[in-house]
Amino acid sequence: MGDEVSRRFFDAEDFSRFRDRLDEETALLEELFKRNAFSSRGDIAGFELEAWLIDENGIPSGDNERFLERLHSPLVVPELAKFNVELNSSPTALTGRVFARMHDELAATWDRCIGVARSLGDRLVTIGTLPSAPSEIFVAHNMSGMVRYQSVNDRIMALRDGRDLHIQIDGDESLDLYHDDVMLEAAATSFQIHLQCRRRRAVRDFNASLIAAAPLVAAAANSPFLFGRSLWDESRIPLFEQAVDVGRLYPPRVSFGGGYVQESLFEIFRENQLDHLILIPWVRDTPSNQFAHLRFQNGTLWRWVRPLIGFDFDGQVHLRIEQRVASAGPTLKDSIANAAFYFGLVRGLGLSDEAPEKTLSFPDCRQNFYMAAKHGLNAEVLWPENGSLKQVNMRSLIVDELVPLAREGLAAAGVPDVDLDEYLGIIAARADTGQNGAAWQRAWLKQTGGSMSELTLAYCDQQETYQPVHEWSL
Repeated sequence: MGDEVSRRFFDAEDFSRFRDRLDEETALLEELFKRNAFSSRGDIAGFELEAWLIDENGIPSGDNERFLERLHSPLVVPELAKFNVELNSSPTALTGRVFARMHDELAATWDRCIGVARSLGDRLVTIGTLPSAPSEIFVAHNMSGMVRYQSVNDRIMALRDGRDLHIQIDGDESLDLYHDDVMLEAAATSFQIHLQCRRRRAVRDFNASLIAAAPLVAAAANSPFLFGRSLWDESRIPLFEQAVDVGRLYPPRVSFGGGYVQESLFEIFRENQLDHLILIPWVRDTPSNQFAHLRFQNGTLWRWVRPLIGFDFDGQVHLRIEQRVASAGPTLKDSIANAAFYFGLVRGLGLSDEAPEKTLSFPDCRQNFYMAAKHGLNAEVLWPENGSLKQVNMRSLIVDELVPLAREGLAAAGVPDVDLDEYLGIIAARADTGQNGAAWQRAWLKQTGGSMSELTLAYCDQQETYQPVHEWSL
């Protein structure tokens, strides 16, 4: 839902017109699926990395307007709150030294961002939930000055009949608070990975992305603290699900989904049309084959694994999968390693003759995801083996089975050993040492007894060494 809207408020006629356009475009998309009329291009990678601007004390700094104006880069855009920004990549083929290319581009963008942040007296940090962020800063005054964010907030609160949002998370400690707008969504920042897939592999790729979500969120967990409480290893997950909750009368806007895809990704776009309310009825004068309203509706449904419709440089319609479960950070190299792990798992799971979802039921897949979000690398999960399921520790699973599987999948895609050794080696070392971002933060706090602000600043110092998190000292 990256497009800006020109109006904040809408009436019944707007909803009716948007519904007509959504129905028309969904019917047209169904025809494309029936005719298999999608781009033949595929195996193209990309990402979005969200970051925080903080001041010298580790407190979020609402400087993103000045920051973005001074940076003036099309690859860096605002996020919901004034203290967040998003760095984007250019699409690149998932072959050859793809991860070195991704890292080099991200590092160049990041270095520019760091320089601009310093010129404003700020620091830039990638982390899932910022330990030092106080709950009282997540208010409408700190919302980015984009109309779409204001409109989303208006609509969600209207659907809730004005009732405050309730955030309730039980971990090592408990968090129980009420909030009167959607700004708490800004307390969670992510590394969102994109895979443009080939039509013939789209179902396998999507279901594999669901299965890969558990090991990915465990390896990438980087959000153990929120508003002074020790919660899940990846507290982003329950926070985001509750921060935009539209109430029990309606299907959730953020979820792991309701099941595997059976025949085609169109099943999800049909669900978007039939089962979910229109959030913002922004009608545009565009041809139906641009799918503007269908894409906008899809953009207001934040599934952890989400299908996307996009366009190639020559206008051909393509299918993408957005994997949203990974936390931001800790370092650029860690983020690219997370991408390599995800792409490798999707390709590796796709090598088997029988789809792994035939053995791992969707309820078990979903349970794995939430167990991994809660316990990180210490999670116990179910995993297919020889046509049945076994219970296994996540660290052992990653080291013994999943990194080799990801390596096999990427090697088959033409990624050379030098990239596989570097980036998948980071994932293996994280699992072997048990030190991802969440584990390092917990260990630092236990050893030092410091404050959340001191933890944030220590984390920033480590991040600026550019060494992957499994090598960080305490």
